[in-house]
Amino acid sequence: MTASAPLRIAPGHRNIARELAETWQARDLLYTFADRDLRLRYRQTALGIVWVVLQPLIAAGIFTFVFSKVAHLSSEGKPYMLFSFAALSGWNLFSGILTRASGCLVGNANLVSRVFFPRLILPLSVIPAAFVDFAVSLGMFAVLLVVYGVAPTFALVTLPFWMALFAAGALGAGLVAASLTVRYRDVQFVLPVATQLLLYASPVAYAAASVPVQWRALYYLNPLVAAIEGLRWSLLGTEAPSPGSVAYSAGVAALAVFAGIVVFRRMERGFADVI
Repeated sequence: MTASAPLRIAPGHRNIARELAETWQARDLLYTFADRDLRLRYRQTALGIVWVVLQPLIAAGIFTFVFSKVAHLSSEGKPYMLFSFAALSGWNLFSGILTRASGCLVGNANLVSRVFFPRLILPLSVIPAAFVDFAVSLGMFAVLLVVYGVAPTFALVTLPFWMALFAAGALGAGLVAASLTVRYRDVQFVLPVATQLLLYASPVAYAAASVPVQWRALYYLNPLVAAIEGLRWSLLGTEAPSPGSVAYSAGVAALAVFAGIVVFRRMERGFADVI
């Protein structure tokens, strides 16, 4: 008898469409992870979910004092508290998804190394909790509108679009950050610094119109500029962003998601070995 050839077991070809289909089939697991995130985040805290309101409220109060009372920056004719709180709500949605997605693989190392499931579930599972936080923040914003006597405009119907824009950009960047964090733990130290710099490079505490004209072309390369301006327009009726800047921001967000998925799936095979 001749010796049989060794049997080689190798993973089959997996394209993006197939992986997305498998992720959709495992959506119940996504809901489970999202529910766990919501339940555990504020456990053993005295104020619980109230922190979702207090954080942007305190930050908006500080911005109001520093940038409105001291620096006398324009708030486009709206109460500065509302002006900054609206932008902070969108910023917290973006940074919340980015931060939690970047650490989701390392934070679930035991699951990643021992259990098979579509790994894309983990970064996607942070999005529902971030939207819940955003909804709670909007509830506080509605109270502030009543306090300041400001009525919403018809532009409010565009709110879901701006939410999707923030979420898509954050998810794309979060997928790349999560993939790199598995191999290079330095990312978890660099990311907070980069996020803080991006905060001040975005029109959160000030209007984009405050940027000197000669720097605006460079400034608008930041895709968050149009998203934040659009969110303010939706919630407060301030000046709407230009169609060109919105198209650019949407294009960058879509490209970020695509690039994030490509990077994630290329590095995915090594997650369990090095995490």
